[in-house]
Amino acid sequence: MKVKKAKAKARKGRRLRQVGALPFRRDADGGLRFLLVTSRGTSRFVIPKGWQMKKLADADAAAIEAKEEAGVLGRAARKPIGRYFYWKRLKKVFVPITVDVYPLEVEEEMPRWDEKHQRLRDWVTPEQAVALVDEPELVHVLKTAQASL
Repeated sequence: MKVKKAKAKARKGRRLRQVGALPFRRDADGGLRFLLVTSRGTSRFVIPKGWQMKKLADADAAAIEAKEEAGVLGRAARKPIGRYFYWKRLKKVFVPITVDVYPLEVEEEMPRWDEKHQRLRDWVTPEQAVALVDEPELVHVLKTAQASL
């Protein structure tokens, strides 16, 4: 979505929507791990996310975001595991965003990907993920995922 279009929707009081992926895997001992990435602007830990994509199901768009931002391939669940709200910084304004989060079971990690030189990625335990992310509603999604995956 273009910045002008996003600003126009936000000015009309409409909350914008994005889709996010929660990449996960199981360790050899069965322990659950989440993959977090750093944001480009502030280097905070987040999940891969982006705008909905025309002609694609939201789960498929979330999988594409995981590939581009975190360099992982896998299967995204067809239904979101949760949703969270945050304020997205555009050039001179903040706009409200709601993110539907789709669990993505990682099948492959790529050695090179689109945003490799712009972000760091790290596999963390659910407890570490909860401590690392800033958005309280994303913390709730992570806890829900820990209990249900």
